[in-house]
Amino acid sequence: MRKDRFSTILAGTAMAAFTLAGCSSGGGTQLPAASFVSMQEGPGEEYVIGPLDELTIHVWRNPELGAEKIQVRPDGRITTPLVTDMPAVGKTPSMLAQDIRLQLSQYIEEPLVSVIVNQFAGTFSQQIRVVGATEKPASIPYRANMTVLDAMIAVGGLSEYASGNKAKLIRFDKSTGSQKEYGLRLADLLKRGESSANVMLKPGDVIIIPESTF
Repeated sequence: MRKDRFSTILAGTAMAAFTLAGCSSGGGTQLPAASFVSMQEGPGEEYVIGPLDELTIHVWRNPELGAEKIQVRPDGRITTPLVTDMPAVGKTPSMLAQDIRLQLSQYIEEPLVSVIVNQFAGTFSQQIRVVGATEKPASIPYRANMTVLDAMIAVGGLSEYASGNKAKLIRFDKSTGSQKEYGLRLADLLKRGESSANVMLKPGDVIIIPESTF
């Protein structure tokens, strides 16, 4: 009788320890693992121009109406010959080219316009932001098939006092209009090389890394 009771207490203690161990490795829902090496590269969402992006604008057979290395102003607009204060932020390159074409069509017949993005900053909704206990917190332009490992390499990894397995990923859910929180196991990923801790990122994700309390 006493032996059975002791076994029950021991089993309960082990279960509690297991539960606490699980809670300590990142809070929130866990995302599915991503492979270290993408087996098949594919295009991401169409790029949206952001403030401080650098653009080149070509107007076929009218080079004087184009512009090279034109930077999108912080207010989200650009100015080129015959086009003043054209809104650029929030548009894809093809959308901006179409708007410039319509503006220039007042002066020349059927202009052909192309927009090339030379340097990318992107909008906040397309950036990956990594904050907290990392070597260099930063906003990183999102690229197709980007993973947590890619983002952590870009910011130099965890700081000395980071609590990597308690990191969180905040993601905005467009379908519900709300944000969701997911647990990350950055220490397992970066220090132990556990591939199951590597997850895919989406544009606009925010990674928050707390410091250890001891």
